[in-house]
Amino acid sequence: MTQVQDTVILGSGCSGLTAAIYTARAGFKPLVLEGHEPGGQLSITSLVENFPGWPDGIQGPELIENMKKQAAKFGATFQLAHLNAVDLSQRPIKLTTSAGEILTRTLIIASGASARWLGIPSEQALIGHGVSSCATCDGFFFRGKPIAVVGGGDSAMEEALFLTRFASKVTLLHRRDAFRASKIMLERVKENPKIELRTNSTVDEVLGVEDKSVKGLKLRDTKDGSTCVIEVDGLFLGIGHEPNAKAFAGQLDLDGDGYIKTQNNVFTTLNGEVVPGVFASGDVQDRRYRQAITAAGTGCMAALEVEKYLEEQGR
Repeated sequence: MTQVQDTVILGSGCSGLTAAIYTARAGFKPLVLEGHEPGGQLSITSLVENFPGWPDGIQGPELIENMKKQAAKFGATFQLAHLNAVDLSQRPIKLTTSAGEILTRTLIIASGASARWLGIPSEQALIGHGVSSCATCDGFFFRGKPIAVVGGGDSAMEEALFLTRFASKVTLLHRRDAFRASKIMLERVKENPKIELRTNSTVDEVLGVEDKSVKGLKLRDTKDGSTCVIEVDGLFLGIGHEPNAKAFAGQLDLDGDGYIKTQNNVFTTLNGEVVPGVFASGDVQDRRYRQAITAAGTGCMAALEVEKYLEEQGR
C-alpha cells in the first residue's frame, strides 16, 4: 500500500522551506516536492540585503540552501518532482507527480509565482546580473545609475516610480502607444522628472552578456522596425507574474489572475467554504507583497495550521 504522508509541501522556495522547518520540528516529517524551479525565485537572485539577520546580505541560493539544510536537520525529506494533477475531493488527498502517486493527509501549496520574462536569450543570460523582476529587491543596487523598466500596466508604473529613489534616470518602455495603467498612476509617472516614456518600443537584445553585466538595450520601433541602442545599467521587468496554481482550477477558489484565494492568510476555499487540510502560502496567494520575508511568514502560518489540524485528527 502507498504510504500516507502527514503533510506534503509543494514548492521549495522561502515559503515552502519555512513550512518544512516548522512541520518537521513538530514531528510530522514533511515531504517537500521541489517543483520545476527548485528554490523558487531566490535561487536566481544574487545578493539579498533585506532578509532579517544578515546585516551584510546573503546570496539568494545560499539562503535557500541554508533553509533546506535546516529543514532536513529536523526530518524533512525532499523529492525532485513536479505536480501533474491533484484530487482534493478525497481524503487522503491524492497527488499525481512526475515521480508517481502520493497520498497525504494535509497539503501546503507553496508553489510560488513565476515572473513573466521577455524570453530573449540575452535577457535570460543576465538574470541576476542587471536583469530583475523585483524593484523592491534589487533597486538599491542601481543607485545613481540609468535603468529601464518594461511594461504598460500599474505594476510597471509602480516599479518605475519606486526605482526613481535610486536610479539617475528610468526609461519606461512599452510596446504600444497607449498604456493600460490607471489614469492616476500614469499621471504620477508623467509628472516625475526622472522618468522618460518610450512607447512603441520592444527590447531586441540586452547588451553585456560577455561582461556578465547589463550595458545597454537594443530597442526596436514597433511601427517602422527601426532600431536604436540606449545605455542603461539595469533592466526591470514589470509585466507581471504567473501564479503556479493551474492544477487547482475548479478545486480551489482562484482570483481573476489565477492566484489562490485565502482566508486569514493561508486557509484555502472552494465556493467560499474552507477546504479542510489544504493551505496556501507565499507568492501563489500573495499578489501584493511578494517578498522573501512575507513568503516565509505565511509558510510559518500554514505549518502551524497543519500542526493544529493534524492534532485535531488524532495525529
